[in-house]
Amino acid sequence: MNTKINFENILFLDIETVPETEFYSDLSEEKQELFASKTQYQRKEEFTPEEFYDRAGIWAEFGKIVCISVGYFANFKTKDREFRVTSFFGDEVQILKDFKKLINLHFNKAVHVLCAHNGKEFDFPYIARRMIIHQIELPEKLNLFGKKPWEIPHLDTLELWKFGDYKHYTSLKLLTSILNIPSPKDDISGGEVGSVYYKEKNIKRIVTYCEKDTIAVAQLLLRFNNEPLIEPVNIVHV
Repeated sequence: MNTKINFENILFLDIETVPETEFYSDLSEEKQELFASKTQYQRKEEFTPEEFYDRAGIWAEFGKIVCISVGYFANFKTKDREFRVTSFFGDEVQILKDFKKLINLHFNKAVHVLCAHNGKEFDFPYIARRMIIHQIELPEKLNLFGKKPWEIPHLDTLELWKFGDYKHYTSLKLLTSILNIPSPKDDISGGEVGSVYYKEKNIKRIVTYCEKDTIAVAQLLLRFNNEPLIEPVNIVHV
């Protein structure tokens, strides 16, 4: 596989999301009804809307972003190349504004692309939807209106792995395992993020988890292109 893209032009990212409120009962009656309707197919008769609410973070309409981690290569063509990682966390509006500022200042050219695992189905649209909800104008890299498929500046490591098989899903954890990439899933799982956020109130733990996923996405793209993996000594947290 050869993506024919300069690795220094790629912004790798991952997001972590949680339900917008800790408890289902904290939602307005209207929002509760809307959530029940939205999730009816997934729940069937097995769960009540309240029992299903811990999964609300996967929908931008009922969740919120608590962390966006990004990573990028510096001096990729030299033996001392660095992979720099940073995170935005805290208030969701500020997270989105800071992420937008980063894109507009440093990844706004035509050659720049965003890359995530399952990013086209989850990360990119989720960020865009939350920006619209908060009345934040979309950066050009997330505004797909009028763009042809080949003009969309997004890379998705899941899509690359599918090789055209649109029924196929492979998790980041499985891919890192079979490709002998150090696993990013050595602390919490995606399903535990909400509990860590609301009950433990441990955002630092979530940030660490999110940054490991971001590094893993970059490692996948390196492996897809038969490039050496990032050495721990070359990972710089900024």
